[in-house]
Amino acid sequence: MKEKKARTILIAEDDLISCRILDKNLKNWGYTTILAKNGKDAWKSLQDPGLRLALLDWMMPEIDGLELCKKIRLENKPNYTYIILLTARDNPQDIINGLEAGADDYMTKPVNFLELRARLQTGQRIIQLEDKLLETQKQLYNLATKDSLTMLWNRASILKFLEEELDHGARDEYPTSVIMLDIDNFKKINDEFGHLAGDRVLQAVTACLRANVRPYDKVGRYGGDEMLIVLPNCSLFCVAKVAERLRHSCAKNKFKVGGSIVSITLSLGCTSSERHARPTVDRLIRISDKALYKAKRTGRNRVALSDDLETLKKGKFHDKKTSR
Repeated sequence: MKEKKARTILIAEDDLISCRILDKNLKNWGYTTILAKNGKDAWKSLQDPGLRLALLDWMMPEIDGLELCKKIRLENKPNYTYIILLTARDNPQDIINGLEAGADDYMTKPVNFLELRARLQTGQRIIQLEDKLLETQKQLYNLATKDSLTMLWNRASILKFLEEELDHGARDEYPTSVIMLDIDNFKKINDEFGHLAGDRVLQAVTACLRANVRPYDKVGRYGGDEMLIVLPNCSLFCVAKVAERLRHSCAKNKFKVGGSIVSITLSLGCTSSERHARPTVDRLIRISDKALYKAKRTGRNRVALSDDLETLKKGKFHDKKTSR
């Protein structure tokens, strides 16, 4: 798909004959073309982030090529668009103005088509280099922020998200909740079936968690089989329902581990910033961790809340399917 997009070119040319000649040659070279008869139509076409090559005539109705170059560069598109500006102007100052406006290359009319073909190949090489650079940056970002086994956020990243959400919540006056959870009897799974089986269980649980939280909730691997979920704009009452949904969803599934079919259950501890006068990352982690161990001490495969609401919620969420 990327290769196909890299060979798609926008031709923005208001002169019908010039446009047809460009279109014919580019198609002969294996390119797919998109035609625009004025700058306004060209701008609409350029909203497609996959459109990476553009031939822009300087003199066009609605928006001229120079202004179009400036608009493209100001937009800060996620993928770079390589622009060749076409014009009859050959004054050195015009060339400087075109390049300063954001054009990558500049060709005077009448166009030498052998030269144009070579310049387009140069543009494609630059686009390919940028794509490789972005892919490398993405890989480095993942190495720095993601857990390599589960591809959840790593400990440092999830704690950073929690700190940021607490700041946002304090400013915008909404609660931030957390769930600390771990896999019941995980050590036994590793001891009986081996660490590779344990890794597969972690990955299966990860998939279950992701399927049952909102897109903007953050799930991180806190350490070992412990996971931390940060839920913005979520009260303690709501986070308990979410935790119960996660518990129920995991418990109802059967997992294949080392040739055996086993049930995997979770213990979960919850708290929310709304229950604390001065919520901090350390305090929410400590309290949710305490709630988690209460869930484990009282039988595992259950949700426990922070102490201040435990008496109100005791037994309300266990073994009851709830939704958010």
